[in-house]
Amino acid sequence: MSNVMSRRSLRFGLLFVFALAAGVALATATGRLPLAFAQAAGPKVTVYNSNIAMVSENRQIDLKQGVNDVSITDVPSGILPETVRFRSLTDPAASVLEQNYEYDLVGTEKLLEKYVDQDIKVITQDGETHEGKLLSSAGDVVLQTTGGAIDAFKLDQIRSYSFPALPEGLITRPTLVWTVNATKPGKHDAEIAYLTNGLNWHADYVALLAKDNKSLDLDGWVTLDNQSGATYTDAQLKLVAGDINRLPQPVAREDMMFKAAPAAMATPAIEQRSFSEYHLYELAQPVTIKDRQTKQVQFLTKSGIPSVPSYVYDASLPAPFGAGPILDPSYGNTGNTQVKLTVKFNTGKEGADAQLPAGNIRMYQNDVDGSPLLIGEDAINHTPKGEDVTLTIGNAFDLVGQRTQTDFKQISDKVVEETYQIELRNQKEKDDVTVRVVEHLSRGGNWEIVKASPEGWKKTDSSTIEWSVPVPAQGKATVTYTVRYTW
Repeated sequence: MSNVMSRRSLRFGLLFVFALAAGVALATATGRLPLAFAQAAGPKVTVYNSNIAMVSENRQIDLKQGVNDVSITDVPSGILPETVRFRSLTDPAASVLEQNYEYDLVGTEKLLEKYVDQDIKVITQDGETHEGKLLSSAGDVVLQTTGGAIDAFKLDQIRSYSFPALPEGLITRPTLVWTVNATKPGKHDAEIAYLTNGLNWHADYVALLAKDNKSLDLDGWVTLDNQSGATYTDAQLKLVAGDINRLPQPVAREDMMFKAAPAAMATPAIEQRSFSEYHLYELAQPVTIKDRQTKQVQFLTKSGIPSVPSYVYDASLPAPFGAGPILDPSYGNTGNTQVKLTVKFNTGKEGADAQLPAGNIRMYQNDVDGSPLLIGEDAINHTPKGEDVTLTIGNAFDLVGQRTQTDFKQISDKVVEETYQIELRNQKEKDDVTVRVVEHLSRGGNWEIVKASPEGWKKTDSSTIEWSVPVPAQGKATVTYTVRYTW
């Protein structure tokens, strides 16, 4: 751990020390003109929920007529250089002849690599200075003194390094280097747009259910994570909900990988609207998105949404995709005894009255003293306005189901019959309940219910039937049926 901390401290210290030298060396060595400075207005940042964002910003560039070299700094390390679009608002005829993306960033390891076989100074923890030719920095730092002696130092022995100059090719921040052909001299207002990896967002929800589970309050939060390697100051932020089609992405460079440093905070309200086949959320006021920051913004708050609770016992197996006739007598016997509690609400005008981006929902319910307790979690997909959302709260503690195959007959090579008994037990002291019993008729082929008790089952799809079964408090109820399959 001490080695890691030493490396990390040295890296950030050297970044600070060499920042000015790097900028001067870059401009002097290449003869480039001054950098493209950002305008007062913040960038426009559109974030998709697929770890990518579109950034558009205005920069001011001082150009001479003809060919110019221009350095664009402060771009994210996650930028996709092939997506960059340049347009001079002052001189529409100006064009980029060549573009290079430089990302060989200065750091202790990089400096040591560049200075192998050259002289450096090493100051150890006891304050002594050692000078010599750097022979190796792989694991230990090995120096050869002017007298020919060899000194080897462990990393945790070293307080600091001293290098004569910044090696050519190392820079302090990712930089776009352009060769621009301008037809007009002077200051140019330029628009730069590009895609970058490392920006992502998702929705998080908190639902507070009433004691009887027949209504709920819903709060929705946008969680934005910036690991792109850049800070966006006073950005006009837009968030796109929906699954856009993307080509396979190359493996990210090592310098693009960061760990999150959460710093959640509330920001201005969000306006919602449709865009193409997606939904777009735009912050009403500019917001600063710091690098390596997690930010949360509330976009939905709705109280008193009607909800419908339901107990569900689903202990059978759906048919495997593409499976033919299943003749194994024991197929579908899961042994599941859990009865789940679900709650359903609508996103239409009488419900949440909002489209809901995909995300996680955490469900709370107040205890007798008024304090909220977590009762379950679930996830939802992108849900347009007017659709039902069904959430699974968890398993009901006082309800038990037992599904038993009581008979199986293979009448012929193309006919099978089987009989099941489902027993439901309600151990609640006072509350009668109704349980929805779901059965998947999954052996394939054509099926027919030969007999059933109770008879009031309904078909919900081509291979599923269900019953609504009342179960009294401290009592039980039974469902039996026989199904015949033919091929």
